[in-house]
Amino acid sequence: MVEELDRAVRTVVRDCLAVKPEDDVLVVCNPVTEDLGALIRNVAESEGAEAVLAVLSERDSHAAEPPKAVAAAMVASDVVIAPTVQSLSHTAARKAASDAGVRIATMPGVTEEMLARVMGAEMEELRRRGEAVCAALDAGSEARITCANGSDLRLGLESRSAIVDAGDLSARGAFGNIPCGEGFIAPLERTAEGTLVVDGSIAGVGRLQDPVALTVRDGHLADAAGAEGEALLELLTVHGDDGTNVAELGIGTNEEAILTGNILEDEKILGTAHVAFGASAAIGGTVQVPVHLDCVVLEPTVEVDGEALVRDGELLV
Repeated sequence: MVEELDRAVRTVVRDCLAVKPEDDVLVVCNPVTEDLGALIRNVAESEGAEAVLAVLSERDSHAAEPPKAVAAAMVASDVVIAPTVQSLSHTAARKAASDAGVRIATMPGVTEEMLARVMGAEMEELRRRGEAVCAALDAGSEARITCANGSDLRLGLESRSAIVDAGDLSARGAFGNIPCGEGFIAPLERTAEGTLVVDGSIAGVGRLQDPVALTVRDGHLADAAGAEGEALLELLTVHGDDGTNVAELGIGTNEEAILTGNILEDEKILGTAHVAFGASAAIGGTVQVPVHLDCVVLEPTVEVDGEALVRDGELLV
């Protein structure tokens, strides 16, 4: 796996983020991901960049802010690569750095094995799929998710713009996940209504043994069945009403991703859909709260204004 990991890291640094000799690169990691962080820093340095490794303690939740010194360093960098346990994607620090023109790849929950395998996807096709998904989401005013387990959830999309996560982070201010492979959008607040039956995994809870029914009313998670559902509600409601906000709709586009219980990979599985709760401000919504938890549906049908984008887990674009 060493050769595959080296190749994947070089793809991230050279191809995805286009690191150049004049770049200041900040790699943010936790103690458990320090080896991977050091490898990324070394590869960035080998490209001639000024590369720095920042090791911070794990946060209490996804979307919890980094220390002020790290947040300041993010804004002052040209490139930020973050192989952390908890996600920095939906933090105010990440949004501020993006607004300042920093190119950013977040890698929440990444493992060396996952990175080596999932970054083996065909990147050109991955990017084509991602752009097609986002074009469909951008053109629509409402999405509907159904599935054989009983999902029937509607989400308003009007006035919102989709974001492609396909590994091309070379432009000023570009932001995405690595490993990559989705198109996503922040639904309009208070528009989501219905039931989502999750049968893949839930961030912070893990891979599911049985489907979990989530009830959404007025754009918020109102109820959740079973022990896993109760665990999700507890993780969200500790942050108040904003914690249960319907924050994201995403469609997976990566053919190498498999169900592992690690949400970073699970949400990228080709033909899956995921809905997240909590923070949305960093991706075009209005809610900023220190939590963002994704829930993956494995074989959904997703329609945009009545036109199928995914049918029974098959991506149609």
